[in-house]
Amino acid sequence: MEIRERPQARSLHEAAELLGLQPSDIVKTLVVKRSANGSGDQPEYLFALVPGGRSISWPKLRALVGVNKLRLPEPELALAATGYERGTIVPIGSTTDWPVYVDETIVGRRVAMGAGTHGYSLFVDADALIRAYDATVADISVPE
Repeated sequence: MEIRERPQARSLHEAAELLGLQPSDIVKTLVVKRSANGSGDQPEYLFALVPGGRSISWPKLRALVGVNKLRLPEPELALAATGYERGTIVPIGSTTDWPVYVDETIVGRRVAMGAGTHGYSLFVDADALIRAYDATVADISVPE
């Protein structure tokens, strides 16, 4: 794992350019809110890790998680759920250990991701991250 300082970027594409990477080499960590299905034993949120240039496939993720509704929460709810502002979210060090779902396209790769604060990127071995968080790996994305 390596943390690298970089100028603050206004977009994923700008961050990739600043780091000399392709957008697909940067993994977006999205905090996703579950709808209340009446079962109190389900976590309220989850993390979805999707490479740049791709977005969440809501039908695929809903089917995998087994719920009818998922959504991106408002920025203040994402901050409360993770301790991180949007654009800096990462499962590592989150205030709550939410379940992690990883798009299968990042398996076997070294990737960059948010580092918990603006102006930094975290480089990790995706397989080590998957093992550390007992993440569910599946096809959860579509090209943007």
